Order: sequence, then structure tokens, then C-alpha cells
Amino acid sequence: MKIFYFALIREHIGTSSETIDLPAGIDTVEALLTNLESKGYKYKAAFAQRDLIRVAVNNEYVGRDHKISAGDEIAIFPPMTGG
Repeated sequence: MKIFYFALIREHIGTSSETIDLPAGIDTVEALLTNLESKGYKYKAAFAQRDLIRVAVNNEYVGRDHKISAGDEIAIFPPMTGG
């Protein structure tokens, strides 16, 4: 699974993308975010405003209950700021 990080999330984690093997039992966007957040302080800081984060799966914005699979491309966007 390829995961892309943008803006402030990218800055916290220190990379714009990574490829991971989908962990067993992780089958929704919410479960993936929880799993990523458990990877350490950089991820925890990146997802501090988790309620405001937007996620796209295969170029389409989805909800937290959206099912994911190993071949998906996930894009994670921080809260939007500015006007």
C-alpha cells in the first residue's frame, strides 16, 4: 500500500510518501490512521488534529469507515487553513 502525506503531516513525519504492507486486521481508513499513529511520536504529532484530517483512497475522498485493501493508494491531508 502506498501512502502519501501532504503539508504539515509530511513535515511532522519527515517524508512525502511510504510504502507499507497492510497490517493484518486493518481494513478501514480509521483503523489505518490508528495503526499509523501508533508508529511513534512523529506520527502522533502529525495526526494530532485527526478529526480535521481528510483522506483520499485511490484519488477519491472517503469517510473513516471506508474499506481499504493492500493495493490502494492513500493520500492523507492536514486541516486546511487560510481563506
